[in-house]
Amino acid sequence: MKIKMLEKKGDVCKFLLEDSAPAFANALRRIMISEVPTMAMDVINFQDNGSAVFDEVIANRVGNIPLRFDPGKFNRSEECKCEGKGCPLCQVVFSAEKEGPGILHSGDMKSSDKNVKPISDDFPIVQLLRGHRIKFEAVARLGTGRAHAKWQAANAVYVFYPELDVKKGFTELNNVVEACPKGVLAVRNRKLEIEDPFRADECKMAEDVSEGNVVIKNDETKFLFRVETVSGLDTKYIITEAARILYEKAKEFKADLKNI
Repeated sequence: MKIKMLEKKGDVCKFLLEDSAPAFANALRRIMISEVPTMAMDVINFQDNGSAVFDEVIANRVGNIPLRFDPGKFNRSEECKCEGKGCPLCQVVFSAEKEGPGILHSGDMKSSDKNVKPISDDFPIVQLLRGHRIKFEAVARLGTGRAHAKWQAANAVYVFYPELDVKKGFTELNNVVEACPKGVLAVRNRKLEIEDPFRADECKMAEDVSEGNVVIKNDETKFLFRVETVSGLDTKYIITEAARILYEKAKEFKADLKNI
């Protein structure tokens, strides 16, 4: 099994998984989405809410604000030495207080840990009119997407690696390119190439236009992944942590098999 990093740009990472199987690729995808722990605001206590928006709506907005944090410095509440009572090793407290007119943004919240903060200060939470006032505290904890979408680490998808089979002597390559959506196929040095492998399945017309001289096949041992972080975690960390979690699951399964 091999992993080759293809591209990392902003919040998106693309990589190629080789010598694998669909079951393994899908397990890795699911873990990246729902089992890599992230931090999100879980409990919100309102001292005052004079806005036109219900507490529940504001709580939902605050809970879905992605937080940037160091995953190596925090424990899950159920695994912490404080036994879930709450301490600086398993939770961070955010406080917010503002009077209108104006908009309460994510950057207006003050964190009890300077290294834990929203990934952007510009997320709008609630608009306050003249005379409106809001004050609350929010407790952020680690969790996973299996429990709630606010803890989802990433969006992850994969496709089988596409390969072109062009029969020898076929020269009408430009006709095939024009029959497909723009940017999927291209002709370089008189050779037909896949320009965007993630969209290769959009070019099924290639076989009809070429009268069977061009066929796009899928290699079911190679998988192209596209991973986009929707949390405060870096995509490379999400990928490696998902692989580690999958490895631990396999070890546990192997140990349980011995007891059967």
